[in-house]
Amino acid sequence: MLSLLVADYDEAISWYRQVLDFELVEDTVMSPTKRWVVMAPPGGQGARLLLAKAANEAQQAHIGDQTGGRVFLFLHTQQFWADYERLQAMQVHMVRPPSEEPYGTVLVFADLYGNLWDLIQPR
Repeated sequence: MLSLLVADYDEAISWYRQVLDFELVEDTVMSPTKRWVVMAPPGGQGARLLLAKAANEAQQAHIGDQTGGRVFLFLHTQQFWADYERLQAMQVHMVRPPSEEPYGTVLVFADLYGNLWDLIQPR
């Protein structure tokens, strides 16, 4: 599991469910301002995301830029072109168009906060 800074729990849950078809694994209220929100890729394969609402100005400054603008999230698929069409239909910002690489078919997209993801269908 990895932690991903978000601006709003419900906004992030909605985006990951509707756009990437992620499953909401857990949503537990910890305090009036904090929840434990865990999302997982379809089918439960791969790492889970802990959606962490930014709690102060320093954290807010890093929403969407936890890695200095580098891709740091990788979503593997066995149906690249169907997923590509779904992302386009959902008006997801494509940072780099699909390309064939030695390791597979890949594109780079940005999530709702600007975090960069690779969508990859391995060879």
